[in-house]
Amino acid sequence: MTTTPPPDTLVHCNEVHLIGVVRAEPEVRTLPSGDEIVALRVAVERAAADRRSARSPRSDLFDVTCFSAATRRTGRSLADGDLVELRGAMRRNVRRGPGGVTSRMDLEARTLSRRSPRRSAG
Repeated sequence: MTTTPPPDTLVHCNEVHLIGVVRAEPEVRTLPSGDEIVALRVAVERAAADRRSARSPRSDLFDVTCFSAATRRTGRSLADGDLVELRGAMRRNVRRGPGGVTSRMDLEARTLSRRSPRRSAG
């Protein structure tokens, strides 16, 4: 018989590690607070064994937000098609708008690096 440990002994973990492809040009935004962020989308291919059927999606798309100076700098330098590696945590963001209150999960990047060679201009 398996028993669940008491809640005060459970270790909580919110860590995400992704390697994927940038799927849109990164977007620099200024928040109402005046803080600048860089937002990007990263697609990660699913392993064939993880697809439930032939019609299952071949990849998952993640919205990524860069808050720190280092991740913003890297995020601004990325382009659609770049291979990236990032580590961070999932965050629930609540937004108020004309249509009411919405809630969604974003990945907040703690580290972000380009894994593909930089393309030459021209």
